[in-house]
Parts: sequence; structure tokens; C-alpha cells
Amino acid sequence: MSHAEAALTEGLSKAEQAEIDQWLARFPDTPDGRRSAVIPALHVVQHNSGGWLPRARMDAVADYLGLPPARVYEVATFYGMFDVEPVGRHKVNICTNISCMLRGADDIVEHVEKRLGISLGETTPDGRITLKREEECLAACAGAPMMLVDEAYYTDLTPEKIDQILDELE
Repeated sequence: MSHAEAALTEGLSKAEQAEIDQWLARFPDTPDGRRSAVIPALHVVQHNSGGWLPRARMDAVADYLGLPPARVYEVATFYGMFDVEPVGRHKVNICTNISCMLRGADDIVEHVEKRLGISLGETTPDGRITLKREEECLAACAGAPMMLVDEAYYTDLTPEKIDQILDELE
């Protein structure tokens, strides 16, 4: 079993625990404070788990925070920033909320689907890109239409700009 595979099935690494501890220090040492650390802890674990949250890793977060696993699962399945199924090496989220919709988000989605040969919620056959399901708001309305690729925001999108962005992904 490779180091990456072991990380997907085992508890938290020392580095992950240290990063989560930094977040825990920001909240009161109470059950409510520990619940407040679930989102940043899931970000840490997802980043180190190939971009998604295997159940064993969510269980490790729950155990580390001293919370019932259901508390962690409900957060992981509620927020669109978390994935509980495997994803591609890159995640593309296209905002389809009102500002982006009014400035052509539907055309942007159509262009990206055609360019990648997949629909929203699918991953390219080579595992390179996952086109996330509709995204309600990515908080960049002034730059509509926009998309988030991995952790980078791209605004004022045009088909040409999108093609350039997608071409630059490994």
C-alpha cells in the first residue's frame, strides 16, 4: 500500500493533527467550539485525500474532535465544497447564481461541457477534471460570470478565457 493509499484508510497524520489543532485553538474548548472546527478540519483532510473525503477519513476527524461521526457527515454532505466521492485531479465549479446567470453562465456551462465532453457532475474519462454540479454562489458577483478551478477564482469569463484556463491544467 502506498503512502497516499494509507492516508485514505488510516487516522490523521501528525501534520494534519497539528493543522487541526491550530484551528481548534481559535475556538472555545467546548463541544460547540469543537463542532466549529469541523469545516476547517474537513478542508485539511480533503486536501490530503486526493480532493475527496473517504468515510474512514471523516471518521478520523470525528474521533479526533470527539464528536459523533454523524456531525461530521452532515457537514461534509451539506456543503458543496466537500466531496464524498472520488473526483478528478482538478475541480471546476461554475457559478450559476443570479448575477452569473444574467451575464451568461448558462452559455459558459454549455461551452465547458462541450469542451470537456462531460456534463455537470461528471469527471473526464482520464480523471483529469471533475465538472461540479451547479454552484449557487461563489461570492464574486462583480466579476460575473465566474468559476472556481481548484482554489483559484476566474472572473469575467469568455469562451476564449475558459479554453486558456482549461489548457493550462495539467
